[in-house]
Amino acid sequence: MRKILLVIERDLKTFLNHKILLLMRALWFIAQILLFGLIASRMVVVPNYFEYYAAGVTIIILYSTAVYIGYDIYEEAEHGIVEYLLSLPISRKELAIGRSIGGGLRSFIYVAPLMGIVLALLGVSNPLHLLVAFFSLFLFSFGVAGMSMTLAMGIKSADKFDILMGVLDALIVRLSTVMYPQIFIQQTNPFYASIANFNPLTFASDLFRWGAGLEQYITFSPLVSIMAIILFFSTFTFIGVVFYERKLEGGGWE
Repeated sequence: MRKILLVIERDLKTFLNHKILLLMRALWFIAQILLFGLIASRMVVVPNYFEYYAAGVTIIILYSTAVYIGYDIYEEAEHGIVEYLLSLPISRKELAIGRSIGGGLRSFIYVAPLMGIVLALLGVSNPLHLLVAFFSLFLFSFGVAGMSMTLAMGIKSADKFDILMGVLDALIVRLSTVMYPQIFIQQTNPFYASIANFNPLTFASDLFRWGAGLEQYITFSPLVSIMAIILFFSTFTFIGVVFYERKLEGGGWE
């Protein structure tokens, strides 16, 4: 357990070293809410769209920061750090579990203050709902980190991974209810609406809105969303750990 904690600590420190990245993402988050959110709320025919959008942007940044663990893996391979990690007195399983936990934990820690800003704007009507939502989003960040690790170890090509994550980011964010309510998507394109029903970002944004007291905007019941997040977390955390443990090797990375 101590060795796993050391891996988690290392991942947290590595993440905090990306000061410019963290600053830019925070500025993006603030700009999205204070500028685009206010403008869009006057254009989109949805009651209190600003509240809806602010909650959605929080999930977007939670997703995007959890994904970054995959880029760290490639950076380590490029600088020969993988060989160093393999030489340490720690098993591959402990290393894989530590990376998975660290990838999700650091994302949630970074986004937590930003969530606080949004909750200060929206208000909290039921603290218990909020705690359940936070726990579910905690699992969601682990699942996203596991998904990123799975893709990184499966592709082992920085350029291909970057392209794939760009495409995936465009699809998974827009084919969800993060930015627009389900009924709005259904009226625009029923096919897109059906895809959104199986998107983990839809369930995550539903739970955050439910926790913030915006029940009128959720697509599924909280129980359905929680079960979906648990399934997403269990699947990709397991796959991510297995892939990282079995496919980690020095050299040969594109």
